[in-house]
Amino acid sequence: MHESRLANLLGATVLTLSDRMTAAAAEAAGASLSGTAALVVLSEFPGLGGTELGHRIGLSQPACARMLDQLAARGLVERQARQGRAVAVVLTKDGRAAAKRALAARQEVLAGALRAVPDRAALEPVLEQLLRRLHAEVRDGDLMCRLCDRPGCVAQRRSCPVGEAGRS
Repeated sequence: MHESRLANLLGATVLTLSDRMTAAAAEAAGASLSGTAALVVLSEFPGLGGTELGHRIGLSQPACARMLDQLAARGLVERQARQGRAVAVVLTKDGRAAAKRALAARQEVLAGALRAVPDRAALEPVLEQLLRRLHAEVRDGDLMCRLCDRPGCVAQRRSCPVGEAGRS
């Protein structure tokens, strides 16, 4: 197969899946894409501060603060004071439910796409290798995994290839 064609096929597949996955997740959560990513990250890592959360979802601190204001106004997150000026962000009950809906919608899109792949077992090591390589180039696993179902990634005693690459 011609490399340019293979690259085009991969590019169109990745872009289409990304668009469908993020749109479905955001619609299910009832939030913006960055708000949905924040909900998903906070569901796994409650109590992050705004700066760290912003880093993990690809927003500057001021942009993250504005997004958190919107999520708080909708009753999806709460800010809790810590020592000094530090503030921890946690999900409310509604926020946890929105994160679950987002992950379920994401999973539905991706599972539907995988049904078109006859040999899914052969695809897994290829994707793991690709993720390790991408991590080496972007060096930011947190950002790569901002919409991941982390428990699903490490189920059955498997390890996350992005996490492995980050520890290497």
